[in-house]
Amino acid sequence: MTTSASVPTEPEDATARPGTVTDRLVDANEQYAAAFTDPGMDARPVLRVAVVACMDARLDLHAALGLELGDCHTIRNAGGVVTDDVIRSLTISQRALGTRSVVLIHHTGCGLESLTEEFRHDLEMEVGQRPAWAVEAFRDVEQDVRQSMQRVRTSPFLLHSDDVRGFVFDVKTGLLSEIDPT
Repeated sequence: MTTSASVPTEPEDATARPGTVTDRLVDANEQYAAAFTDPGMDARPVLRVAVVACMDARLDLHAALGLELGDCHTIRNAGGVVTDDVIRSLTISQRALGTRSVVLIHHTGCGLESLTEEFRHDLEMEVGQRPAWAVEAFRDVEQDVRQSMQRVRTSPFLLHSDDVRGFVFDVKTGLLSEIDPT
């Protein structure tokens, strides 16, 4: 498998335009747009599911779950943690755009397992202001999935909390393991 991490960011050709990673992304978008045709889709996900997952670059959610463009809403953050902002997005997803199911995906080897709330203190010492947000670090990925499921199931803002399932994605095998909520 080739990943962008294995592709050099510096041009091999001396006549190629040097630039930043963002320049490379903009160039890629121009190529994408040249072949783009409007798929004629609605913003409502076809499968009526929202997936909340970690932002880890190793997780290719669409490929791992067999999803196509338009199938789901995808909400990602550090750790795949169900924060107030995730509840906000899920609420809009359900109430305005018709989703009914929620899938939560954490993963093995998550960076949040090696952080603590001390991270916020360190930031405060460095920049002179404590972040308003919590790090949401954890030691037990399965327990954190359970906590995330509980946060979704007990939110008063969500209309549909009966189909909430949580998983841990193994970054070495690509397999999901379902987590019992109890």
